Amino acid sequence: MLIGLASLNQSWEDKYENLAACERIAQVSRVQGVDLLIFPEMTLTGFSNNISRIAEKNESSLTVQSFKNLAKQNCVGIIFGVVFEESKKASNNAIFLDKTGQILGTYKKIHPFSLSGENKFYVSGNLLKIVEFDSFSIGLTICYDLRFPELYSSLGTQSELVVNIASWPSQRLDHWTTLLKARAIENQIFMVGVNRIGSDGNGQHYMKSSMIINPNGIKLEPLHSEDELDVFDLDISTLTDFKSRFSTTQDRKPEFYKSIL
Repeated sequence: MLIGLASLNQSWEDKYENLAACERIAQVSRVQGVDLLIFPEMTLTGFSNNISRIAEKNESSLTVQSFKNLAKQNCVGIIFGVVFEESKKASNNAIFLDKTGQILGTYKKIHPFSLSGENKFYVSGNLLKIVEFDSFSIGLTICYDLRFPELYSSLGTQSELVVNIASWPSQRLDHWTTLLKARAIENQIFMVGVNRIGSDGNGQHYMKSSMIINPNGIKLEPLHSEDELDVFDLDISTLTDFKSRFSTTQDRKPEFYKSIL
C-alpha cells in the first residue's frame, strides 16, 4: 500500500485556501499512485478554538463534501480532520474516506488538550475507531492522544497501523518523535504521524516532521518526496514477519494493569 503524508502549510482559518492546497497535493498523489492520503488535524483551518468560525454541521459539512469529491476525483483514500458543531461546544474529528469518497469511519478526539483550553470548547470522544483498508486494519487518533499509551495498547490489539493526525509545535518535536517510536515499539505496529508545517494564528511554529515508524522503532524513508507530500510503501508482510521473529505483546497482563491504575 502506498501512503502519502501531507505536511500541509495551513493558512489560518482559511478553508478555501487550504482546500486549494489539498487539491494540489491530491493531484500529485494520484500521479504517484498513492492509495491512502493523510492530512493534518483540523485540515482546512489549522488548530483553533474559534469554534464559532470553524465548526460545521455534520450533515451539511463543506469540508466533508469537498474531501469526498477529492477522494473520488483522484481515486485515493483520504484521512482528514474537521470540526463539527456539538451542543454548545464542538468536536475535533478524523474522517476516513475510501477511494470512492464513502465514509469508512469517523473518530472523535478522546483527549482534548487542556493546556491550550481545547477542553473548554471541544467535547471528548469515548469510542475507538478502526477501519479496514487495503490489507490493513487502521486505528485513528488525533494529536494529544499520542501521550496516552493505554489508548494505543487497545488499538494495537486490533490493528496493524495507527494514524495520528496532529498540530504538534516545533518546541516539542522531540516528544513527537519519541512518542511515535514508543507507541510503535510497545505495540509492535506501524505508527503514522502526520503533522502540519508553517505558523498559525496562535503564534505556534511547526517543522516538517510527518513520519512512519515501523514495529521495530525505525523511521522509514519515503519512496518519493515533493514539497508537502511524502510517499511511503507499506507491506503488511513486514509486520507479520517481524512479529514471528520477536513478539512481546502476548506477555501483557491487562487485568493486572487495571488493578493498579
